[in-house]
Amino acid sequence: MANTVLEVGTGVFVIVAVWIVALVFGILLLRASGSATLGVLPVFFLALTITLVLVFFPRSPETPLPFKDIEIVDTLFIGRYVLLAVVSTIFLVAFFVLLPFHFLEPVYAKPLKTH
Repeated sequence: MANTVLEVGTGVFVIVAVWIVALVFGILLLRASGSATLGVLPVFFLALTITLVLVFFPRSPETPLPFKDIEIVDTLFIGRYVLLAVVSTIFLVAFFVLLPFHFLEPVYAKPLKTH
């Protein structure tokens, strides 16, 4: 399954979203006055219908196809080499800029000890 999160497909997230929206609308309709409180029933049955359709008519089979050639594609190939080139260039520039400072560092003479 290519598009899963936590080994769960998108249908489960759709069902969760439907029930959250149904719960929010149900709470809002229950706080209303008069006959608007009866609007909870159609919201509940609509959420139930959507859930049953998603459960009993899935888009893909539950078991994956038995034979599928795995093709390994390195999509970050160019990005890695560009990053390697940039880092190498920065290293070489820093090395050749700091190298003269190492060779041109003054060496002061030490005083001779006289007895």
